[in-house]
Amino acid sequence: MAWIELENITKTFGKVSAIRDLSLQIEKGEFVAILGPSGCGKTTLLRLIAGLEVADKGKIRISEEDVTFAPPNVRKIAMVFQNYALYPHMTVFKNISYPLFIKKVPDDEIKKRVNAIADSLKISLLLDRYPQQISGGQQQRVAVARAMIQTPNVFLLDEPLSNLDAMMRIEARSFLKYLLDKIGTTTIYVTHDQSEAMALADRIVVMQNGIIQQIDSPKDIYDKPSNTFVASFVGNPPMNLLEANININSAQAEIGSQYLDIKESILNLHKFPQNGRVYLGIRPEHISIYHESDTNNGSTLEGEVFVSEPLGFETIITVILGEQQIKVIKFGGLNNLKPGEKIKLQFKKNKIYLFDHETGYRINEIQEEDNEY
Repeated sequence: MAWIELENITKTFGKVSAIRDLSLQIEKGEFVAILGPSGCGKTTLLRLIAGLEVADKGKIRISEEDVTFAPPNVRKIAMVFQNYALYPHMTVFKNISYPLFIKKVPDDEIKKRVNAIADSLKISLLLDRYPQQISGGQQQRVAVARAMIQTPNVFLLDEPLSNLDAMMRIEARSFLKYLLDKIGTTTIYVTHDQSEAMALADRIVVMQNGIIQQIDSPKDIYDKPSNTFVASFVGNPPMNLLEANININSAQAEIGSQYLDIKESILNLHKFPQNGRVYLGIRPEHISIYHESDTNNGSTLEGEVFVSEPLGFETIITVILGEQQIKVIKFGGLNNLKPGEKIKLQFKKNKIYLFDHETGYRINEIQEEDNEY
């Protein structure tokens, strides 16, 4: 059986459905990220697993034990909160040791375990300080140390990096990945930051409105999004989604007043909508830019540069296509495009995604081996 199992969980607050008939299985030692926008139910889900909330319906099992109605203290879980929840009147040593203190662990054993864990987290020199005397990154490590010292069955982390500045967040993210890989404890990590989820997790659970949209590896979440929500939420910039009409006979997509050739092999006739209306998806890095005067093989779409944003190693170009906009990533040079300049766009054919216009679900399979434009 799975180490953590949620079966048909529902949780409401008044008239608001925070979690809707949700089922999820997590294996022992797995690192799972719960990803979604604010208000999607991811923190509620974490609190249900922790025992800080009680489900209206469904069951929760941890290590094959039904803990649906069990209090937090018997679940053998450790939680790191967004604000770290450190006690300001206690030293770092006392903050870390507090879970052992309330369990009446002998003082010698407490000192030994605190020193060992502080050494592994490189905070040994901070043990006599108070939380307000250390940095945000150091507070985060103290909170992790307090969770680790309990030797839990499960780590629950609720956006633990959100209060750090950008540079410190990257450093803390790398440290967390190293640490949690090393100790191998099952970890559930809640975040709205898709870069954190992609960098840290073995699997990502994408949520919207209390419903799981997709559960998959970071690579497949990015390369094979199940619907338009996942496609538009994961990626920076996210996937472009263009309203289009597909002519199956000619294998062409009508986008505004222009036509784009697509591969016949991506037209899944079993799923294809009868009216031919779809969202055509393409990631910004899978588009090539040509100047208006350039010639090239294959069909292109004509557009107009709206804005160019050079970011050092890459440039993000926003292009107007009729009444729609599309973003293109170019690596290296090509920083000289000016607003209003006419250009041509060519899509990598095996990286075109088709989504049903009504349901939002992906229609076609993605062919990774083909590099054809």
